[in-house]
Amino acid sequence: MRLFIDDPRQPDDVTVAALRDLAERLARGAGELVRSGRPDRVEVAATKSTATDVVTRMDADSEALLRRGIAAARPDDAILGEEEGASAGTSGVTWVIDPVDGTVNYLYGVASYAVSVAAVVGPPDPLEWTVLAGAVHSVVDDRTWTAGLGAGATLDGRPVHVNAETDLGQCLVGTGFGYASDRRRAPARELLEVRAQVRDIRRLGSAAIDLCLVATGELDLYYERGLNPWDMAAGALVAHEAGALVTGLRGRAADREMTVAGTPEAVARLVRILEDAGADSDS
Repeated sequence: MRLFIDDPRQPDDVTVAALRDLAERLARGAGELVRSGRPDRVEVAATKSTATDVVTRMDADSEALLRRGIAAARPDDAILGEEEGASAGTSGVTWVIDPVDGTVNYLYGVASYAVSVAAVVGPPDPLEWTVLAGAVHSVVDDRTWTAGLGAGATLDGRPVHVNAETDLGQCLVGTGFGYASDRRRAPARELLEVRAQVRDIRRLGSAAIDLCLVATGELDLYYERGLNPWDMAAGALVAHEAGALVTGLRGRAADREMTVAGTPEAVARLVRILEDAGADSDS
């Protein structure tokens, strides 16, 4: 998995600590905007892939704030954002940002949504990038996870580590369901297979938070198909730096086809269940 290896493409003037600190400041700043700017009634501003894949005004405002902060601190860096797409840079670093991860939760007032900020080198694609630093700020409870490549992961400044649970039957598992209409029926099959072999399953609605909950042991495992780069970049690094294995199915790296995270032993067992259930297939 190219997410987490040393990479000679890393520019000389980049330090993991500096990028991690900037990611944290950006995520916290945007999180404060999201928290303080939420009206009593949130309106849908637009839709994306389907009518249920919504965008609010805050998604746009939060991303605009993040982009201004990146441009002020590192004007030569590229940016890939959920709402505005890609903007070019010359430094070799790309910021992969999700201004509100868990927009439907934000829309309904469900207390699980976050701002996710990561710095990567290489193409901003999970199969090709190296994630150098990231931060995930959980807006409602004001918690912030950070990680730097090779520097560990923290929650509000305290080091975190995954649970040591290896018995799949004792594992609490997080998952999510995408919005693509051609994939909405498929998850039921693997959900039944997984549910029969684990302690229980949770669907919280924010991939970034789910991955961070694996890092802190509040979930033992997590899997989901259909994640975009901005959904997973920061959270996957946090999980990895906390001791999780982050992978896909059938020898693939974690990407849009499937992302699985947790302790290596439990992940191996979950991967076999998902592969046998055809969890990476639309049929």
